[in-house]
Amino acid sequence: MNVKAALSSDDLARACADAMWKEDQASQGLGMAIVEVKAGEATLAMTIEPHMVNGQGIAHGGFIFLLADSTFAFACNTYNERVVAQHCAVSFLRPALLDDLLTARAKEIHRSGRSGIYDVTVTRSDGTMIAAFRGHSHVIDGKWLDRGPPGPQSDAQQELRDPKQEQE
Repeated sequence: MNVKAALSSDDLARACADAMWKEDQASQGLGMAIVEVKAGEATLAMTIEPHMVNGQGIAHGGFIFLLADSTFAFACNTYNERVVAQHCAVSFLRPALLDDLLTARAKEIHRSGRSGIYDVTVTRSDGTMIAAFRGHSHVIDGKWLDRGPPGPQSDAQQELRDPKQEQE
């Protein structure tokens, strides 16, 4: 079945998100939830839990970055291509507190060839923007749907190989 011919762009985006979510233990483990996914866009939410609060009594910026990064990942993986981050930057604008429900919204700004640029805003439930994130993406080998038989490993998978195991 030709996936692109059978699904609308938003249905394809959601199917890719569902496939990616099954493999994403990091986002699931942090209590993130997918709110919405469309072609080139994604919205995820996460509540700040006690283990996410730092010594200042506010949410550790790393957890806010993780929410933005995961949202970026779901937005750039909506075209049935495996895509990874090439570069990311975040600006923290306001703090998040214990029990704050954060929502991250990613939107594709530019996509061409194997590269893309995505902007993500992270807000508290009152609408206050607490972080701005920009991610640059890079397409690697592989598809989320109709992958067929296993083939050569992607660049990302090859970089993770243990050279010691190859010698055995």
